[in-house]
Amino acid sequence: MAENKIIEQGNPEFDWDALANEGYSTAQHAEYVDTYEATLTSITEKEVILGTVVAITDREVVVNIGYKSEGVIAINEFRYKTDLAVGDEVVVFVESQEDRNGQLVVSHKTARMHHAWDRVNEVLKTGEVITGHVKCRTKGGLIVDVFGIEAFLPGSQIDVKPIRDYDMYVGKDMEFRVVKINQEFRNVVVSHKALIEAELEEQKKQIISGLEKGQVLEGTVKNITSYGVFIDLGGVDGLVHITDLSWGRVNHPEEIVELDQKLNVVILDFDDDKKRIALGLKQLQAHPWDALDEGMNVGDKVKGKVVVLADYGAFVEIAPGVEGLIHVSEMSWSQHLRTAQDFLKVGDEVEAVVLTLDREERKMSLGIKQLMPDPWEQIENRYPVQSKHNAKVRNFTNFGVFVELEEGVDGLIHISDLSWQKKIKHPSEFCKVGEEMEVVVLEIDQENRRISLGHKQLEENPWDVFETIFGEGSEHQGTIVEQKDKSGIVSLPYGVEGICPAKHMRKEDGSNAKVEETLDFKVIEFNKDAKKIVVSHLRTFEEGEDKPTTKKSSGKSSGGGSSKAVSDNNKNTEKSTLGDLDALAALKEKMEGK
Repeated sequence: MAENKIIEQGNPEFDWDALANEGYSTAQHAEYVDTYEATLTSITEKEVILGTVVAITDREVVVNIGYKSEGVIAINEFRYKTDLAVGDEVVVFVESQEDRNGQLVVSHKTARMHHAWDRVNEVLKTGEVITGHVKCRTKGGLIVDVFGIEAFLPGSQIDVKPIRDYDMYVGKDMEFRVVKINQEFRNVVVSHKALIEAELEEQKKQIISGLEKGQVLEGTVKNITSYGVFIDLGGVDGLVHITDLSWGRVNHPEEIVELDQKLNVVILDFDDDKKRIALGLKQLQAHPWDALDEGMNVGDKVKGKVVVLADYGAFVEIAPGVEGLIHVSEMSWSQHLRTAQDFLKVGDEVEAVVLTLDREERKMSLGIKQLMPDPWEQIENRYPVQSKHNAKVRNFTNFGVFVELEEGVDGLIHISDLSWQKKIKHPSEFCKVGEEMEVVVLEIDQENRRISLGHKQLEENPWDVFETIFGEGSEHQGTIVEQKDKSGIVSLPYGVEGICPAKHMRKEDGSNAKVEETLDFKVIEFNKDAKKIVVSHLRTFEEGEDKPTTKKSSGKSSGGGSSKAVSDNNKNTEKSTLGDLDALAALKEKMEGK
C-alpha cells in the first residue's frame, strides 16, 4: 500500500532522463539524436516539395517526403493520373508539419497549382512546347488542363484555318505554347496555332521564293466571300476573284466551290513582297469561245438564258461563258423609247437571231424582233394612200404629231394637216398623248420607213364653200372680239374670223368701233390659200349708193354692241365642225339656186 501511494503521488526525485538514456550516456544520447535528425528532410510549411508514393488504398495515397512522418493524401486528388503506382514521384504542398494527432498534413492538388503556376510562367519565358488535355468547349474556344491549371484556348488559336466544329477536339491531348498570362487574375492563354505557324513559316518561305506567274499549285478553300475565294497554298493565302472562277456568269462563289475543297489554281499575279497573290481557276480551262461551233454564222437562230439586264439591253448566255447582247432596239419593231425590262427578265429562256459575230473580239449581238414579221413589209397593201385608219397619239414635236398605226409603224401628222380652219401654234392645243384619232394616209416612203398622215383631210375643205359665201364685196354681220394696234379681229358666221384694219373700223358717226360691238362688214379681200379674210365696216356706208344687192348672211344690228350681242351672234354662227360640212354644202347649193 505504501508503494502504491508513492506511485500515485509521484516521486519528485525520480530521474526520467536517466531512465530514457538507460544504457547510454548523455553525450551518446545527444549524438544519436543528431544522427537521426540528420536522416530527416528539413521541411518548411507552405512549401512545395517532391515525395514518393509508398502505399495506395481505395481512399488514400501515402507519400514519403523524408520526414519523420508520412503524408496522407485523398486519392481523388490523383483522378487525373489514372496510372499512379507505388514508387512514383509526386509533388506535395506542406500545409502543416503536424496536426493535433501529430500527423504531417500535405496536399497534392495545392502543390500542383503552385507548381503549375511556376511552370507556366517559366514556359512563357522559354517558349517551351507543353502538352495539355482539352477538357470542354466554352464560348469562343476551349478549356485546356495544363499542369492542373485551366487555360483558355481561343478558337482562332486552334489552327491556321478557321475551325467550325470545336467539339471534335474535346477529350484530346494536344501540344500548346503559352502565349499570355494575366498575373492578377491568374488567367493563362495557350495556342496550338503558334506551333503550326512556326512549322509553316519555313514552308511559306520556300513557297514564296518559288512563286512564278503561270505556275499551277494545289490549294485548299479556306474562306468564301461574296467577292472571291481565299485559297491556302500551304501556309500562303491567295485570292481567286469571283470573275476568275468561271468563264460564265457567277452570282456567288458558293456556286462553284465549297469550304475545304482541294483544287488546282494558277498564279496570275503577285505584289513585290508576294503578300498578295492573285489566283485563277477558269484559266485552267479552255475558253468557251474557242469551243464555239465553227458552223455558227450571222442569221442563225440560237437559244439562251437572260443572265444580265440593263436599260440598254439584255445579255443572253447561249453556252457557258458565251454571251450575246440583245440591244433594246432589237427587241421590238416599235421605235418608241423603252428599256429592256419592258420585254425580258433575268432567267428568261429566249430564242434569238445572230446579227453580228466577232470571234476574235469574242463579241456577239443578237436580235429577237427578227423572229417576228417586219410590219413595214407590204406596208402599201395595208395602208394604201387615201385610206382611213385609227391611230394612237404617241408624242408631239413643234412641227407635228407622231401617231402609232400598229406596233412598229408610226406616222407623222404635220401641224398644217391637223385642221382646215384652226391656226394651231403647237399640236398639244389640238390633241393629247394617248388619245385615239382618225387619220388619212397621204404619202408612204417604205425605204425610209416614213408615213405622212393627215387629219383635216377627213373633211371637205370648208374654204371651198367659204369662197362662195365670203366673196369680195359680200356683206356679213360680225362681232369685234379682239382689238389690236392696227386692226381688229371680227367673228363672222360659221366660225370664220376676219381682219378689219384700223382705218376701216370707223363708224358713220365718226367714232371707232369697239370690242364686243356687232356691226355690218364688207369683205374687201378673200385669200383661200392663206385662209385670210379682210373686212371693212367703213365701206358699208361710204359706198352706200354702190352697195351690191348681195343678201347679208345675218340681220343688221343697231349701233353700240354688247356682250349679249356677241353671245347671240356666236349662237347664230357656231364654229364649223366635221358635222357642219353638209350644212355648208347645202347652204352653197341654196345660194347658187337663188
